[in-house]
Amino acid sequence: MIKKEYMRIGIDARMYGPKQGGLGRYIQQLILNLEKIDSVNEYVIFLRKENWDEFTPTAPNFTKKLADIHWYGWREQLLLPKILNTAKVDLMHFPHWNVPFFYRQPFVATIHDLLLLHYPTRAASTLGPISYFFKNIAFKFILNHTAKSAKQIITPCEFVKNDIVKTLKINPEKIAVTLLAPTLSVGHGTLSVPPDNLPTQPYVLYVGVAFPHKNLPGLIRAWKIFTEKYDNSYRLVLVGKENYFYRQLQNHPLVKELKNKPIFTGFVPDEQLAHFYQNASLYIFPSLYEGFGVPPLEAMQYNIPVASSNRTCLPEILKDAVVYFDPENYEAIAETIKHALTDENLRKNLIIKGQNLLKNYSWDATTKQTLKIYQNWG
Repeated sequence: MIKKEYMRIGIDARMYGPKQGGLGRYIQQLILNLEKIDSVNEYVIFLRKENWDEFTPTAPNFTKKLADIHWYGWREQLLLPKILNTAKVDLMHFPHWNVPFFYRQPFVATIHDLLLLHYPTRAASTLGPISYFFKNIAFKFILNHTAKSAKQIITPCEFVKNDIVKTLKINPEKIAVTLLAPTLSVGHGTLSVPPDNLPTQPYVLYVGVAFPHKNLPGLIRAWKIFTEKYDNSYRLVLVGKENYFYRQLQNHPLVKELKNKPIFTGFVPDEQLAHFYQNASLYIFPSLYEGFGVPPLEAMQYNIPVASSNRTCLPEILKDAVVYFDPENYEAIAETIKHALTDENLRKNLIIKGQNLLKNYSWDATTKQTLKIYQNWG
């Protein structure tokens, strides 16, 4: 059989863009960088109506196709395969675990973490108990199908790779690690006007979603201890798209007790997000579970010291460039915040180590590794 000189590759980009959080940024950066490095293969980028205008191909070998199907529902399972099949791709890349069961063509899949297996709690869902029960069964079924049917599984770190091997019983040779990288460039924000809700007081920053595994109620508990025991002059700024979980946090009894209440910014575009990073005194990452953890790396780009949870993949990714804490020991978190804000030698060392650490992560390297995976299956 004669091997084709080029491949026709499809990418499920229905979650494309920063409004879909880390996953959306991953898809966006992968596609934008593939445009830069691959002029040989053809790419079909599948988008929804709501993000159709967010991606405009700049290379002649990239085209868009509408796949206006929301994720995680029956339409994704039954109707999406028909749309994908009309594009006649040689290889499909699903950047998430939600591969339609009835899609029978060759594909690779990125599994960013096994969060829903390790935190199977209704607290992370807005569904009722019966709906949640059946959705959880469907998730496990589709995840196992994806892991076993994919030609190759891509993960963002060794921690997730080992978790998949152990939990889903997948051959480690089938799994490739492609590290992620910051999506903001230091130039972001230099031409934009600072946002109105940027504090004039010094502040500690968190950027991300408010799902239960992010441990923001734990951060609030630690913040209460910090402000009452050590220093009440700092603000806590929480940047993330407003949704059910952020509204739940805003109504948390401890938040109402705080005299110096956190600032909830809602969704912030990249140009303004840069202002929040570059003016912060400290970045804090209290997560109980992560598949990678890009925001601490973004903070390092702006020479901001980072205090991080010591759980799951974070020591693998952040190494010795942060000061760690036990995310379930609120006294320890408060003490770590105080230490990271007041110890000038520590702050200087963290900034230097952060700059050195950033050299390990680039979207150019991630994209080249991903392209090599495509080519292995062409």
